[in-house]
Amino acid sequence: MSRLPRAVLITAVVLAAIAAGAVVVRMRSASFQAAGHAAYYCPMHPTYTSDRPGDCPICNMKMVKRPADATTAARPAEPGSHRDASEQAGSICYLHNCPKLHEGRPCPMTVVAKPGEVVTCPVCGRHVAGPGGSLRKVLYWTDPMIPGFKADQPGTSPMGMDLVPVYAEDAGPAAGPAPEGYAPVLLTPQKQQLIGVKTAAVARRVMTKTIRTVGRIAYDPELYQTEAEYLQSLKTLEQAAAGGATARIDEAQRLVDSSRMKLRLMGLSDELIEEMAGWGGPDKSLLLSDASGRVWLYAPIYEFELPLVTVGQTVKAEIPTASGKALEGIIRSIDSVLDPATRSARVRAVLTDPEKLLKPEMYVNASIVVTLGDVLAVPEEAVFDTGTKRVLFVEKGQGLFEPRDIVAGLKADGYYEVHSGVAEGERVVTSGNFLIDSESRLKGALESAAGAHQHGQ
Repeated sequence: MSRLPRAVLITAVVLAAIAAGAVVVRMRSASFQAAGHAAYYCPMHPTYTSDRPGDCPICNMKMVKRPADATTAARPAEPGSHRDASEQAGSICYLHNCPKLHEGRPCPMTVVAKPGEVVTCPVCGRHVAGPGGSLRKVLYWTDPMIPGFKADQPGTSPMGMDLVPVYAEDAGPAAGPAPEGYAPVLLTPQKQQLIGVKTAAVARRVMTKTIRTVGRIAYDPELYQTEAEYLQSLKTLEQAAAGGATARIDEAQRLVDSSRMKLRLMGLSDELIEEMAGWGGPDKSLLLSDASGRVWLYAPIYEFELPLVTVGQTVKAEIPTASGKALEGIIRSIDSVLDPATRSARVRAVLTDPEKLLKPEMYVNASIVVTLGDVLAVPEEAVFDTGTKRVLFVEKGQGLFEPRDIVAGLKADGYYEVHSGVAEGERVVTSGNFLIDSESRLKGALESAAGAHQHGQ
């Protein structure tokens, strides 16, 4: 029995020694912090500090050096603290309570932010600003599944869904009302991964469009004859003017005007007709290639592409019968009347074929490259063309996808030119959007039916 009190006494002495050591260590740590020596801290556990670099004994993360002006501010917040980030004296910012993820308990994550810096908590996703910084302003909280539902505080909706914040930065002029028959869609990260959702940024890019067509080398006796008539009428007018007979001059002028109109209807431009007046005779390359290899290329251009084609542009002709051979020419004129059967207009270009590979009525593959300039563009696969409008889906964050009605321009190189509806930097859905489109339309139809039912009551 005498040994038991002695053992208890020894145990008490050992515990007292350990407690005294802990007090000494804590006091030494405090003295280091007060002296500005606790220059390193753990990003995951900022309450652990040290005067030298190393690893955190709790999570094994590398210690981070604290800014010089924040060594006196590494004071942990009390449990359940609601201190705002702008009230911190140093660079460590403690988050508010996070009821969404932790059922009303304070968020366990401590985020380090330099003065004026805005950071995001990796646990709850809140945006926190360091001293002198500005927090993202939350306009309201909403449930995308309930149109028009708004709340002043985070929480859950009447349907039991977590509310999604709507920030002032996200409510800019580009975010207009949803297109008729569509509604915003909320998808969990798991569902996004399941359907393969991918996004791309709306950005400016230099777009070029290549117009491709099949042309033929001209064999045009009718045009050759019309040119001969026009040149002859000019000579007749010149002779009549030299003779001074007014009646003959008027008659010759009518012949000139008539043949000139015929040339215009056949597709020649006024500039080309004026140039023709200086020729010694009609263009024989309309029948056979001349000694220099000069030939005419006739190529039809569809009606919707005609605004992009002008006289003076370069056309490239690839010869199928001569693999790898390509010639370049200049467009000299464009037909003024469309072909009613094909809804196309013929362009005429002059090619030079020194090797004389081209023969009249031979077919070639023609292409015209048109530069559209630096424009705002979205990937082609992001746009749904319903026939009456073009719609795409913009990622708004927190799993929310918003339908947008856009005004699109030309399509080229796998992109659509965009005139309005989205802003530069926004992200649009490029993959998985068929399922998002279906869900958006279904939700829009249900909302319309619910609205009609309410009005009927």
